[in-house]
Amino acid sequence: MSRNSKTESLGNALNSSEYTNVAAVSSTQNKSFDFFGMLYESAVAGAAAGTVVEAVLYPVDTIKTRLQAVRGGGEIVLKGLYSGLAGNLAGVIPASALFIGVYEPTKQKLLDIFPQNLSAVAHLAAGAIGGAASSIVRVPTEVIKQRIQTGQFASAPEAVRVIVAKEGFRGLFAGYGSFLLRDLPFDAIQFCIYEQLRIGYKLAARRDLNGPENAIIGAFAGAITGAVTTPLDMVKTRLMIQGSAKQYDGIFHCVDTIIREEGSSAFFRGIGPRVLWIGIGGSIFFGVLEKTKQLLAHNRPPGDKKRDSLKLA
Repeated sequence: MSRNSKTESLGNALNSSEYTNVAAVSSTQNKSFDFFGMLYESAVAGAAAGTVVEAVLYPVDTIKTRLQAVRGGGEIVLKGLYSGLAGNLAGVIPASALFIGVYEPTKQKLLDIFPQNLSAVAHLAAGAIGGAASSIVRVPTEVIKQRIQTGQFASAPEAVRVIVAKEGFRGLFAGYGSFLLRDLPFDAIQFCIYEQLRIGYKLAARRDLNGPENAIIGAFAGAITGAVTTPLDMVKTRLMIQGSAKQYDGIFHCVDTIIREEGSSAFFRGIGPRVLWIGIGGSIFFGVLEKTKQLLAHNRPPGDKKRDSLKLA
């Protein structure tokens, strides 16, 4: 080969290498963090999952609430188990959308910050942050729902009108502190267990999970978290349904009163329906969530298919 031929070949190689490097940089830029795209997809997926769970399992939640509301072993009414469902969905849909809409982008950012062996910390923190953000909608929704479930009101509009008239706007946020005390640990633990189990399963199976596998892992994460946080849920329920009667003056007074009057076992009242509700709910929620994410990813514009919006580790 002549010297000119060698020089030309070397030049072509360098040009090819340079082109490859530029392409690699361009590819990396295309995969940059798309906050608004992820926010939209996450919010839609969260709203879909929350709606399905609430519509299917509302009667179980009603029974759990009535078990916790009764003092001293009173009779549980099994009529009107769907009372307040429509009004509750009006709050659950935006609350679920807000939770997942905040959780997913936050998770992605934290996973980029933390080393891989601390991914659990990122999942815990993202779950708590998502829960705190959505509490603005979730607390009034929960207050109205539980007062309808216990027979205090017949509809959501009536509940809002009477609560605001008698207790002020703050009445819609009754038990806010106890709600955060229950839901921030609940959200953090449930999503951490779910995400970590998915990571371990995917590594072992060397493939993506299918719908039934996501549902089973979601059920397991929900049931365990639901059982552990039942005492916190009991306190939250009592504070939210007391209304203007003010039987309890805050979280600590509520805990002390329940122990004195009903015994410590009262804190686990309704644990059966709660574990059943959240276990099945976790199965449905995460199953629908992952399926909706997949559908949204499939329907992205052709130039946007590579957006890495659903990374789990």
